[in-house]
Amino acid sequence: MESGGHDIDEAPVAAPEADPQESFYRRLIVMVTVVGGLWRVGYLIATKWHQRLRLNDSFYYSSQAWQNAHGHWFRDFLGTHPAAEHAPLTSILLMPSSLLAHHEFWQRATNTIVGIAVIPLIAMVARRVGGRRVGVIAAAIAAVYANLWMNDSLIMSETISTLLAVLALWFAFKHRDRFDIRSALVCGAIVGLAALARSELVLLAALFALIGVRSHPVRVWAARSGVLLLTSMLVLVPWIAYNVPRFHHVVLISTNEGGALGGANCDDAYSGAALGGWSLLCVVDNVDRPEEDASDRSIRLRHDALSYARDHASRIPVVVAARIARSADLYGLGDLVRFDVGEERARWASWLGIVSWWALAPLAALGWWRQRRVNGWVLAAPAIAVLFTTVVFYGAHRLRSPMEPVTVICAAVALASWSPVASCLDTFIERRRR
Repeated sequence: MESGGHDIDEAPVAAPEADPQESFYRRLIVMVTVVGGLWRVGYLIATKWHQRLRLNDSFYYSSQAWQNAHGHWFRDFLGTHPAAEHAPLTSILLMPSSLLAHHEFWQRATNTIVGIAVIPLIAMVARRVGGRRVGVIAAAIAAVYANLWMNDSLIMSETISTLLAVLALWFAFKHRDRFDIRSALVCGAIVGLAALARSELVLLAALFALIGVRSHPVRVWAARSGVLLLTSMLVLVPWIAYNVPRFHHVVLISTNEGGALGGANCDDAYSGAALGGWSLLCVVDNVDRPEEDASDRSIRLRHDALSYARDHASRIPVVVAARIARSADLYGLGDLVRFDVGEERARWASWLGIVSWWALAPLAALGWWRQRRVNGWVLAAPAIAVLFTTVVFYGAHRLRSPMEPVTVICAAVALASWSPVASCLDTFIERRRR
């Protein structure tokens, strides 16, 4: 599927592990991963070594991981009430590092390691999409792309959810190619895990279930899609069952839905600098009630948010347009950066991420267009999930994170098809191999 060049073209071989081109390709990916890893570790040490947590979502993830590690499973930071403010997987992942001295730094380091692993995984998916050249270019972009690495030193869910989104893409491609019960099971399980990291990623189950709808008999497709959907839901069942006796109402993944809607449907988010965004003040001003648990409060905040939206229905088209424009870095840049800084991202890194997005997004659109007939639906799925989440909730860089790997992969497809880039890459490879 690659165009031009011969040094890293795909060719069928009897023993891929003995293929010198394959061996050199793998060394390239390792080298790029090392460079990206060194940058991430350097950024972690330089900017986060002594940084204390702020009162944002990182405080929840960190304190929840610490509570879990010390036997107080999913309690609030005071240990007095059950907590499920966010999906559980990130806090579980951070439990081992929570047992160490200076645990906040080691929690950041854990996420940094996960972020480094994203680089070769993106290369793996990119190679499946467009061959070795696309894999190398995608790895190089992923190594330096600010919208990936600036999340890796945060105690947040973006990094682990990005890794699982990439794995979901990989297994979605496998499912498309094999289209058997086993591939549906594995793809569904990975999507279920991704939803336990970021609840909106459950949307991938419905999107990936449409794989094969036009290329297979209806009965075969229905059986496979049913397995995929059922498996993704079954992965969530233990967490849902665990929460049933802990809250007044059923909690599917988290109790954060009401707060997310409440901060996105209020005066601050319907006009002014935060138009299309999210306001903490709108949630803080809505004080807790003594008789409420977290599920009660989420339901009340959701009710208030939907009531506000109905009362201001004439503003919804403007607000939704602003949400989408914010997600595309076309509106509200100052407020987006302020939001990022409040979540402990460096101001300069946030601006670099915006400029990087401006450079990659048009290339990604071109790359997706080139792939639309063969790989278009699978590559579009994360973007569709992000668009849905943005329209329903608000526009922010963190909500865009599940589609950043697709942005990288599709941009790599576009660059690999451009003859000057292909020639430069082939020349570099030839010199390195001599």
